[in-house]
Amino acid sequence: MKNLTTAALALATCGGVALADPIEGIWQTQPDDGAYALVAMAPCGPNYCGTIERTFNADGEYQSNNIGKTLVIDMAAEGGGKYKGKVWRPSNDKIYIGKIALDGDSMRLSGCVAGGLICSKQTWSRAK
Repeated sequence: MKNLTTAALALATCGGVALADPIEGIWQTQPDDGAYALVAMAPCGPNYCGTIERTFNADGEYQSNNIGKTLVIDMAAEGGGKYKGKVWRPSNDKIYIGKIALDGDSMRLSGCVAGGLICSKQTWSRAK
C-alpha cells in the first residue's frame, strides 16, 4: 500500500507538467528563392504555428521583412506525427493547404492548391 500511495503522490505532483509536442522548437527551412529561415514552432491556441525568427541568404544572415511573420498557420495534430493546417509562402505571398509529417528531427512540409492536386514540398531539419 505504501508503494501505491508513493506512486499516486508522484503522479499528482508531476501531473501539472505538460510535455512539449515534438513539433515544438526551432526548425531550418530548405532554401526557397535563394534564402532560408529559422522558424519557431510553438502552440497557438489549440494548434501549432511557426514564426520566422531569422533569415539567411548566400551572403549570410540578413534582416528580411518577413521576420516575425507566421509561416506555418494553425497546424492541428492528427496523431502519428501528422498535422494539417495552412502554410504561407513569402516569395509569392500566397497561403496554401498545409500538411506536416514529423520523423524525428526531420519535418516534411507540403503546401497544396486545387484540392491537393498541385503541391510543393520541403523537408525542414530541427536546428540544434
